[in-house]
Amino acid sequence: MSTPLILLPGDEVPSNHLPSTKNNPLKLGSGVRLLSQPSAKPAASNHVLTATQAGILTTDAKRNTVSLQSFSNRRYIPTTNDLVIAQVHHSSIDYFHCIVTPHTAQALLGQLSFEGATKKTRPMLKGGDLVYARVSSVGVGAGAEVEITCVNPATGKAEPGGLGPLTGGMVFDISTGFSARLIRASSSSADHGDAIDGLVVLAELGKKLESLGGFEIAVGRNGKVWIDCSAAGENAVKSTIAVGRCLQTTDDKNLNTMDQKKLVTRVLREMKLIS
Repeated sequence: MSTPLILLPGDEVPSNHLPSTKNNPLKLGSGVRLLSQPSAKPAASNHVLTATQAGILTTDAKRNTVSLQSFSNRRYIPTTNDLVIAQVHHSSIDYFHCIVTPHTAQALLGQLSFEGATKKTRPMLKGGDLVYARVSSVGVGAGAEVEITCVNPATGKAEPGGLGPLTGGMVFDISTGFSARLIRASSSSADHGDAIDGLVVLAELGKKLESLGGFEIAVGRNGKVWIDCSAAGENAVKSTIAVGRCLQTTDDKNLNTMDQKKLVTRVLREMKLIS
């Protein structure tokens, strides 16, 4: 097994670590940015990729993607194609102005950037409402505005991931590194019990809460996770809090697979959701 490549903010991504582009364009994931100018090296003809955060370089030859697996931290830097949970601050004629993180400028969400939205059918969002969105543009240079959208530009649909307003449920804070792991786990075969990046907490919660109607989850790369257990009826609030506690504890203590299973059982028993 090759030694993991750790990059710091500003480091160039070595070209020999990139997947072969061949007929497909290289796709950039979180933590990697394309510079506007090529490298000064005479032999370089392509643009240079640099790291925007510290992390381990990961590549996917099948999907032809490159990204950085960030370490557990609370800072988030918006990156194109990231899924985020944003909160509406206020609206203007054409946009909803949304908070992605408390430490970055507000992101712009077009009032028609929803599946099937028209001037008559667009969602009437107000301050404090939540949306699950994808970062569509981060601009170039200081002061550039971040834009987000709740539709897939290729299809006009709220896919994948059920983009759009989030109603009900609760939002919990997690680290950005853990949010990346959750996204990989929730979009993989984790529901069949497989450990993805050593993460089984979602699968365990899904199995043990199935009799109560299960739960819905939306994970934002900005360190936010939305959980809704409304199908649990009178146990909805307790179930939601239990899921949030399990995720936050797994994140804070970096639990292994066995400890995650024990945690889920203990928390659900404490909340009197299972016997």
